[in-house]
Amino acid sequence: MSDVILETWDGPVTPVHALSEAGCAAALDADAFAAALAKSAEFKGKAGQVLLVPAADGTPGRVLMGLGPNPNDTSPFRGLPAKLPPGVYRIAESPEEISADQIALAFALGSYRFDRYKPAKGERPRLLAEGADVAEARQIAHACALARDMVNTPANDMGPRQIESIAREIAEQHAAQITVIEGEGLLEANYPAVHAVGRAADPHRAPRFIEISWGASDKPLVCLVGKGVVFDTGGLDIKPSAGMRNMKKDMGGAAHALALGRMVMAARLPVRLSVLLPVVENAISGDAMRPGDILASRKGLSIEVGNTDAEGRLILADALTRACELEPALTIDMATLTGAARIALGPQLPPYFTDDDELAGQIEAAARSENDPVWRLPLWKPYADALDSDVAEIKNDPDGWAQAGSVTAALFLQRFAPKGPWVHLDIFAWNPRGRPGFPSGGEAQAIRGLYRMIRERFA
Repeated sequence: MSDVILETWDGPVTPVHALSEAGCAAALDADAFAAALAKSAEFKGKAGQVLLVPAADGTPGRVLMGLGPNPNDTSPFRGLPAKLPPGVYRIAESPEEISADQIALAFALGSYRFDRYKPAKGERPRLLAEGADVAEARQIAHACALARDMVNTPANDMGPRQIESIAREIAEQHAAQITVIEGEGLLEANYPAVHAVGRAADPHRAPRFIEISWGASDKPLVCLVGKGVVFDTGGLDIKPSAGMRNMKKDMGGAAHALALGRMVMAARLPVRLSVLLPVVENAISGDAMRPGDILASRKGLSIEVGNTDAEGRLILADALTRACELEPALTIDMATLTGAARIALGPQLPPYFTDDDELAGQIEAAARSENDPVWRLPLWKPYADALDSDVAEIKNDPDGWAQAGSVTAALFLQRFAPKGPWVHLDIFAWNPRGRPGFPSGGEAQAIRGLYRMIRERFA
């Protein structure tokens, strides 16, 4: 991702005036020409509206953009790059509720393009980010772009080996330690559930467990756990074609964990960090796990496989058990885990689950500050019985009477999670509908808010 936010610029710069609906009329009263243009274009300061006011020579003289009724909403700034011609711009007027840092980051996020296979045409508009911490905004935007690139890349180019390569590059960049356990070595190292889910894949796409360690030993430990299913056929409980089409994104949890870890390391936050990534392909072969199989787990609990398409929680079970062994001060797991989460909250609002009210409050506050929405759902204990098995200690597909699939999936993970502060996020990592600043395809969800929460929690 090239930098679209600038610290300095010695060429021509076009000013941008960000106007609320309430302040739009007053701003236009002083300029009859702009008022006439606004009238013909029906520009009224509504969120996302943009009006280019030409100078005398026909070049853009200034830009009017609408903020709508909410002065705290940064999404119009995120949509701005898609509505501007190439050039360099600066924010000449904006509400005091939105900081220069927020504007710079929103503009950078909205400039994202996935052009690996279809190069984009034309230059992108750039922003002279006056008064902003440009280095910080770039680091966050680049990390979010990494997550989006990984999710957007098809499985033939984003397999277990490629995720390992990215993890190694990040570890090397930040002087972190990395270990990788692959294939049959997973059984020797006691990651049996990760091995069982990934063993059906071709040998060059063998399952692996990736662990990155960073930071001084005297700092509190933060564990980031990410589901890394590079492609999910559903296994022998095979998905229909419509359900399989976008399963390249089923490694979104691993992509998000890497991106968040990169933010933490780049900022050199005063924590110790472990990034734990179980990475597999849920493939179909003669050696694939079967419905009715009973798997071992790193924790020692036996797991009945009722449905091979509920594989993400199996690999996370081993990863969360590894987190327990590290005795973290905070554990965050992220996964594209259930369709039920989308039914409950749709694609734009990822649910999170925690029993820690203090942690929940910190997550909510940080999410609001970063305009990075999340919504708390309950770990409803009466549904835990739906995970009881007649032949094993737990099963991966809950009884139908419980219905709440995202809740029961979180309850399954809780059986393996560390006892301290822990949060599970059931992300979608995808925009099914493109709109300015939010192109269709891979999306980075919740990690900007989580980064702010970690920074403030361990300040």
